[in-house]
Amino acid sequence: MPRTPSFPIKAEAVTPVIDAHHHFWKTAAQAQPWRNPNHHVLARDYGPEQLRHELRNVGVDGTILVQSVDEPAENDRLAAYAANDFVMGAVAWLPLADPPSAYRELDRINPIKVCGVRQLIADDPLEWLTNRAIVDLFKELARRGLAWDVVPVTPGQVAAILKLSAVVPELKIVIDHLGRPPVDSQGWEPWACQIRELAHSPTTAVKVSVGINVLSTWNSWRRSDLLPYVEWAAQHFGPSRLMLASNWPIVLLKTNYPDAWRDLAATVSEVFPSQADQKQVSGGTATRWYGLAPKPTPH
Repeated sequence: MPRTPSFPIKAEAVTPVIDAHHHFWKTAAQAQPWRNPNHHVLARDYGPEQLRHELRNVGVDGTILVQSVDEPAENDRLAAYAANDFVMGAVAWLPLADPPSAYRELDRINPIKVCGVRQLIADDPLEWLTNRAIVDLFKELARRGLAWDVVPVTPGQVAAILKLSAVVPELKIVIDHLGRPPVDSQGWEPWACQIRELAHSPTTAVKVSVGINVLSTWNSWRRSDLLPYVEWAAQHFGPSRLMLASNWPIVLLKTNYPDAWRDLAATVSEVFPSQADQKQVSGGTATRWYGLAPKPTPH
């Protein structure tokens, strides 16, 4: 059974619909080492005005903007992008393996709308998470109310995250892109075991979205392929620890924004028939995990 978060869930009169994961970039402004020659559709600029139109068409109220490059200049770009009214929060870059540099960057960045931090880890080992100075850094992040976004893809990474969660139980952790399920190969393990293990941490949530590794190798976008993985995550995390996210513009590798959003939302609706549960996944969980200001109740 899914475990209840250790911090309170407050029911809001109005739950916004939130796209909990997307990016903006200008290709000339930064290198993107994760992009390969087959990613032609990503080799162009993607900005707020393009996404604003898409959000309006599918009824999304706001978004979480997420870093996509590991460098200080990325945080300056995020701060400028976050001035857009529909951006409700931003997940900034932080060099988590280097606490002195991380503290300096925390003090340097514009904190307005920053609700979480992330660095790209690929399949690198995460043994450094148990370093005392790094544990103290995560305690400071939790004190500031910042969540940690991460995409664990190996059993070793999952084990390290669980150890950190045990020693910093106040830290809110967000697993991006369902933790990289093997949708492209229609496999199951070790992903299923990793999701089950991560669910033991009550302050860990999961984004219902598809990452670049899957999108790069998946034959074609099919909602039916996603269903068993969403069902498994839902079984272990429940609606109060899942959040809906597009991963735009990465998702354009396989489909357009409206189809991606509607398919993901339809999959959630199939797993959770209750409208109250659907509201949690489509906005309530993101609002709580990222500490977003709720929408005012209309009078």
